Amino acid sequence: MQHGEADLVIVGTDRTTYTGDVANKIGTYLKALAAKDNNVPFYVALPSSSFDWKMRDGLKEIPIEERGGEEIKHADGWLEGRQVEVCVAREGSPAANYGFDVTPRHLVTGLITERGVCEANEKSIRALFPGQAP
Repeated sequence: MQHGEADLVIVGTDRTTYTGDVANKIGTYLKALAAKDNNVPFYVALPSSSFDWKMRDGLKEIPIEERGGEEIKHADGWLEGRQVEVCVAREGSPAANYGFDVTPRHLVTGLITERGVCEANEKSIRALFPGQAP
């Protein structure tokens, strides 16, 4: 993106609020920030089934899965022709290992759905999906 080699970014989502916040695999938020910083449009492709019509604020309401810290405190590698596991953190060090992050709607250029493309805001989403609660 920094070298002008990306025309746009398209990612998926596991859950999207009816106001346009999206939860996806960890690192999606960082991609959105990089796209914004480089004036690259950032789109999210999703089936309508991934909308959560009960959640308004993704940052406050979407639960984020945290996986075991041991998973990131060890790495496999090769030493003298054999595979070994190496601890990359000091014994007893805490580690946070989140599986997802939330990208706020203001970083999302648009949502690509089976009904068309809309802006990542409540008005635009509801226009594309009329009659949805709440």
